[in-house]
Amino acid sequence: MSSLQQGNLLELKQLRGGYSEVDIIHGIDLRVKAGEIVTIAGTNGAGKSTLVKALLGLLPRVHGEITLDGKAITKLSAEDRFDAGLAYVPQVANVFPSLTVKENLLVVRGVRKLRQRMDEVLVDFPALVERLSQHASNLSGGERQQLAFARALMPSPRIMVLDEPTAALAPSLVGKVFEMVQKLPSQGVAVLMVEQRARQALQISQHGYILDQGRSVLDGNAQELLNDERMAQLYLGNH
Repeated sequence: MSSLQQGNLLELKQLRGGYSEVDIIHGIDLRVKAGEIVTIAGTNGAGKSTLVKALLGLLPRVHGEITLDGKAITKLSAEDRFDAGLAYVPQVANVFPSLTVKENLLVVRGVRKLRQRMDEVLVDFPALVERLSQHASNLSGGERQQLAFARALMPSPRIMVLDEPTAALAPSLVGKVFEMVQKLPSQGVAVLMVEQRARQALQISQHGYILDQGRSVLDGNAQELLNDERMAQLYLGNH
């Protein structure tokens, strides 16, 4: 495990926790620097979703330290973490299907000059401009994911947490989603991404973490991980 460094935008130190008295994650250290895309990979049951819940303030019991932009957020509510600059795009239920595209963007909390901000965000999502009056339920899978990204960008977050952003998408759309992810750092938004398509995700990342049984068992430069035989063995579960 490489040592934690100063100047990290997001930093997790010895994070552990779970449900009741059972720990699901065990002493995880993780960091994301400004402008970085960082991927978390691992087999099903490795603890990826639990780690995300701990970061978002949705896990019942958490020990350790979480700092965002140098400020401790471990004891903040989920809402206050979002106000502090954390954004989240869940795997499912990431838009309101009964609302129009425009309504989805305007119901975001904590945004001043909502319509102005909406226009700024939509510059990077021109397909949504033509569908502002359509209900989100009528969007294609790719368009719905664009809307989820746009909603998350509305409050001008510092870092976006993505949970399986390519899940349930047609193979033809996977590349487009990764293109959206790649553009986020240029908008001032770092990315922490949980993704089953580990190799594709690492190809657009600067850093990666491989989880196994609730522990970070391998981390490092994304390109180095792609070339590391241990990564394939751990990710595929061939111990």
